[in-house]
Amino acid sequence: MSTPIRASDRDLRALAAIVSQDRPDLPEGEGLPPSLLADLMGQIRCDALGLDSWDSGRQMCWFSQEIPARDAGGTDYEPWDRVFWEHYWGCQHCSYAVRTGDQRSVISATDFYSARQWHSTAMYTDRDRLLGLEHYLMVCLPRALPRTAGPGRYVRLTLCRGPGPGFSERDRAVLTLLGPHLDQAYLDAGRRRHPVPRLTARQTDLLRLLAAGRTNAQIARRLGISEGTVRTHLENIYDRLGVSSRTAAVTRAFPDRVA
Repeated sequence: MSTPIRASDRDLRALAAIVSQDRPDLPEGEGLPPSLLADLMGQIRCDALGLDSWDSGRQMCWFSQEIPARDAGGTDYEPWDRVFWEHYWGCQHCSYAVRTGDQRSVISATDFYSARQWHSTAMYTDRDRLLGLEHYLMVCLPRALPRTAGPGRYVRLTLCRGPGPGFSERDRAVLTLLGPHLDQAYLDAGRRRHPVPRLTARQTDLLRLLAAGRTNAQIARRLGISEGTVRTHLENIYDRLGVSSRTAAVTRAFPDRVA
């Protein structure tokens, strides 16, 4: 049995620097700081990198962050996207996360195909070959997915290379180590973009009881107030947090508890 390849001490120091930096370049929308993604590309050489949120049921990508940016070369990607979804389920690494439910493993196209097999697939012949794409290394960010997301949705980081050497086991080891930190960085970026509004001490106490599964009557008895006052507090909390339900309020106020 072969010994798994591990990241070197030099790799570990570089990875620690990537995940420990306080990065000011937050994207306007969803995603990770571009400088973090650029540093990742410096550790795992690739020609392109994409952080995408997929909805396989609706056959759409509801968020995308790419280096280089899609419009950098002036290519119209809409026809290529149609081809992608046409062959999505037949492409083993493309649909792996949905088919298996595994959003933790780092996967490569070579986990499923030999070079000859990959070159004979419809995804390669109809799309990737024409776009100059040959090799892939992928990992999902499971905590980046909204709790309200339906089945078939996932957030995935994909590193791509063109013809030439594929990704190594060292590359896989580096991404395996970095994956959970990227997941956390995604959450941290979202919280910095949308900080939780400040609640009063009483509102926080009430929400903690709510998060523990207490009913309005139980909360009223615990806090020594009436059920009507509990309802009033909840209405004020909903308004302050910009939500409309008990679950959403707890999720907004205590993201670490429900992530």
